Amino acid sequence: MAFVQQSSPHAHKARPTSRVMLWVLIAALPGLLAQTLFFGWGNLINVVFCIALAIASEAALLKLRKKPVAFFIKDNTAAVTGLLLALSLPQFAPWWVSAVAVISAIVVAKQLYGGLGSNPFNPAMVGYALVLVSFPVAMTTNWAEPAMLWDGAPGFGETLATIASGQQTAVDGWTMATPLDEYKHKITTHTATEVLNHPTFGEGIARGWEWVNAAFLAGGLLLIALRIITWHIPTGFLGGMIVMSLAFGNNADLYAPLSLHLLAGGTMLGAFFIATDPVSAATSHQGKLIYGAGIGILIYLIRTWGNYPDAVAFSVLLMNFAVPFIDHYTPPRTYGHHKARRGVPGSQG
Repeated sequence: MAFVQQSSPHAHKARPTSRVMLWVLIAALPGLLAQTLFFGWGNLINVVFCIALAIASEAALLKLRKKPVAFFIKDNTAAVTGLLLALSLPQFAPWWVSAVAVISAIVVAKQLYGGLGSNPFNPAMVGYALVLVSFPVAMTTNWAEPAMLWDGAPGFGETLATIASGQQTAVDGWTMATPLDEYKHKITTHTATEVLNHPTFGEGIARGWEWVNAAFLAGGLLLIALRIITWHIPTGFLGGMIVMSLAFGNNADLYAPLSLHLLAGGTMLGAFFIATDPVSAATSHQGKLIYGAGIGILIYLIRTWGNYPDAVAFSVLLMNFAVPFIDHYTPPRTYGHHKARRGVPGSQG
């Protein structure tokens, strides 16, 4: 009898990987709905395109590797990678930018490492970081204005035509800098009051962005309630960011306030959906807290003193590098022992 060998993650209960990933897809729907409501059709179009391309890319590589295509495709991990990329990319990103990101994530960051369970880095963030570094114009000038600021919001057809045209530059009247980017570049020559008077901030924190983050927070809490993920990585992630902001960002005339860090970027998507990838994240509860805190700290450092206004992808990838070290020193307690044994088995005399 032939058996199909699978690497981690392994389900400990009657909950296959496909069902876990399906719940991740479902939990992300409120965030996608909020993005569509406040920023137009771009993210929804990107979601359909990226998921379809991710599944097709994975099927092609599995075929080349002589693996059972249907068996691996139905685990829904390729769909989740496509979804996370589509939710992270600018609303009017050209189709070829999305294609490069998806193919890089599936082919390079996942399948060439051996497939699910063998990739040391978060595939979606590898794809995102690659296009951000390679195509900075397309990745920074195609963010949609909040829909309530548009003078005649583009419909589905117009948005689809803009994405399909492949133009790298922004569409006048439809796009603007993200709130974090706006604040980062304007605060050097303006006061916080003057910067926050920009229309993108509205009367709240960041027009539309706070509701998108609230929707992803709600979806993330659902995943915790269903025990799809644990609370450790999101808590460490948000805790690290909050501590750094309280320690260094108490002067809004110099640095973005905590409210913007939490609700004006990809924070909640990163904390609950990206950083919690079960393959590339730390494994023990203590390790997850350290891993999440490291991501939150790095995000604050890069946002505040680096060249990128939002830094979830780079921070996650840097902490992916540290996961073997974290796991080495934070193993879970072995059943029947009072204290976890540290290090490699057999290395202690």
